[in-house]
Amino acid sequence: MPHIMNKKKAVVLLSGGLDSATVLYHAKAQGYKIYALSFDYGQRHKRELRFAEKLVRINKAESHILKIVFPWKGSSLIDRNIKLPDGQVARKEIPGTYVPARNIIFLSFAASYAETIRASKIFIGVNQIDYSNYPDCRKNFLNAFANAIKKGTKIGVSGKAVSIEAPLVGMKKKDIIIKAFKIGVPFEYTWSCYKGGNRPCGKCDSCLIREKGFKEAGIKDPLNVK
Repeated sequence: MPHIMNKKKAVVLLSGGLDSATVLYHAKAQGYKIYALSFDYGQRHKRELRFAEKLVRINKAESHILKIVFPWKGSSLIDRNIKLPDGQVARKEIPGTYVPARNIIFLSFAASYAETIRASKIFIGVNQIDYSNYPDCRKNFLNAFANAIKKGTKIGVSGKAVSIEAPLVGMKKKDIIIKAFKIGVPFEYTWSCYKGGNRPCGKCDSCLIREKGFKEAGIKDPLNVK
């Protein structure tokens, strides 16, 4: 007999960034018990992870931080010998900040975690509107990966697969920020900058997209450098 899934358990991929924090609060508002999953994967700084830990404590969530290594590097986010590219609000090319197959790897861990604890959903804060054009942040990728979970897990072949929820995937950053404000996301505990200084650099893709979103939303960003 297939396992009876607990509809109120959810794994949330939590980087400590604005989008993942919004998704955590969204899942909590939907009544799910949160099991947060974060990754220390050799990124340029740990500031985002410290905010992820803060958000976990505030929300009294279960959590894991997994340390993984990309010894082959391949991205300016994990290789300090590669210069971070100049920021752009909208891109047509895939920039050097792309980490090869990152969300495939993260979602694979999340699927294993969810199946083990009998969670019904995985929440991920990807977005394909105001973003850096990463291929693993697009809806067609998420649909393909959800199908892989159905085909490649015990719970999936039993007919009750874990689903992937990406509530922000089709939203503009302005609308994500408005949603976050309404559901009580503490913006001061979210970090978007690719650099790890005391304050956001204000120049990288992520900073520019965040700044534009807050300006269009008419909401003050407590981390704004200006």
